[in-house]
Amino acid sequence: MALILDNISKIISLSDKEKDFILSKIEIRQYKSKTILHQAGNIARHSYFVNSGLLRSFTINDQIVEHVLHFACEGWWIGDMYSLLSQKPGNLFIEVLEDAEVVLLSKENQEILYHEIPKLERFFRILIENSLVAHQERLMDNLSLSAEERFEKFCTKYPTLIQKIPQKQIASYIGVTPEFFSKMKSKLLKK
Repeated sequence: MALILDNISKIISLSDKEKDFILSKIEIRQYKSKTILHQAGNIARHSYFVNSGLLRSFTINDQIVEHVLHFACEGWWIGDMYSLLSQKPGNLFIEVLEDAEVVLLSKENQEILYHEIPKLERFFRILIENSLVAHQERLMDNLSLSAEERFEKFCTKYPTLIQKIPQKQIASYIGVTPEFFSKMKSKLLKK
């Protein structure tokens, strides 16, 4: 439980009373690999904080091709933000990639936390701003960098994930087919 409080405390300071109140508004659950936490088409009720393990969010297009949007490992947040904020059916699946301990924060409890601890709005605003910046950077990379450059940037930015994530999911994240990814990786290893 201390990890989520440490995560919040990097941005705002919390009293012991506030920490206890936050802990009273979250759920902690254990999930096995391959568990789907959120199904596309459903309305998101929670955002998720990863205490341990690894999660991903992805969508599936009309040709039944997966497109990975995010990975989340220990200390990271993940959720279908469109659905959570709009309360409309979402487009994302959120899946556990390796056994995980996950903190669930319901939309209702998040609103209660905002009311009782107003500075938490600042925490979540900064979290969303950082996410927006990362999404914009990723979009710009997808428009301007080659697949090799995107892969090299992924490796540099997320070195611990390379060994944990299946190659086909890394390929999906950087926007190439698994076949192209395999050829590209072989070519890069020969350099």
